[in-house]
Amino acid sequence: MPATHSHTFGNSHYIQTPDGRKLHYMVKGDGPVTVVFESGMGMSRSCWGLVQPPVAEHTRSVVYDRAGSGRSEPDSAPRTLSRIAGDLVFLLRQLGSGPFILVGHSWGGPIVRTVAALLGSSQILGILLVDPTDENCNLYFEEATAKHYGRMDYIIPFMMRTGLYKLIGSRPGKVQPADVYADHKREDFTMQAAKTMLAEGRDFLQDLKTLHDRPVQLGNLPLTLISGTHISRMEKKTRPVLHAAHRKTAEAHPGSRLVEAPLSGHMIMYTEPQLIVDEIKRMLL
Repeated sequence: MPATHSHTFGNSHYIQTPDGRKLHYMVKGDGPVTVVFESGMGMSRSCWGLVQPPVAEHTRSVVYDRAGSGRSEPDSAPRTLSRIAGDLVFLLRQLGSGPFILVGHSWGGPIVRTVAALLGSSQILGILLVDPTDENCNLYFEEATAKHYGRMDYIIPFMMRTGLYKLIGSRPGKVQPADVYADHKREDFTMQAAKTMLAEGRDFLQDLKTLHDRPVQLGNLPLTLISGTHISRMEKKTRPVLHAAHRKTAEAHPGSRLVEAPLSGHMIMYTEPQLIVDEIKRMLL
């Protein structure tokens, strides 16, 4: 009999949303707690190749593709924070009653916080934010930032047509397992992936402002925030300000943990994945 080769992320599954869209997710491991990973803007499940597999050695672990990314079908509705969070709530309901640990990187941070506030401690065991987008960072509300996101509608399609988007974007993920990296290169740099990132970016700043003005209420849910503290030349101005915002967010939440990632900027799952794994294991105890 020929050998069967399982994927690093485990088995693929699809669910259909009430409005008929198919969402793709992958499951590995087994246990009483389900850990669900939420990726950043413009990224599919394929950024978690160094984190989900070791977590799956301890409990059930799920990576998924938001609408329009990876193998999930696109959404014709505006990709607002509430719309994206609604999809994640639907996925969690298909996965069972919990308890869940929600892990969110970058824009995934506000997404999992929104969902945790909706579901509460009866279903959510803990929240882990990995260098999250943070409304306490005033840089997001400067005029220059609004102009930057406004230019993305022109810059991203240009980078797609010239191949720069894939050339630059795919390099950091090369540290991952071969099958995950192959999916990443094949799925995350298509025109559809670019359209999805642009769609999510259109409401991004307004959603952040709403979070700033009306913070989600997490009660006493356990929360850990991992913040990259390595300052590269490109992040000389932004990284210290973002880290200060992370500290402010952690201090505002009772009993939270702020963990510094000294070797990392934004992509902690590539540069210090064991930090993330260890914090998830801490929440499982």
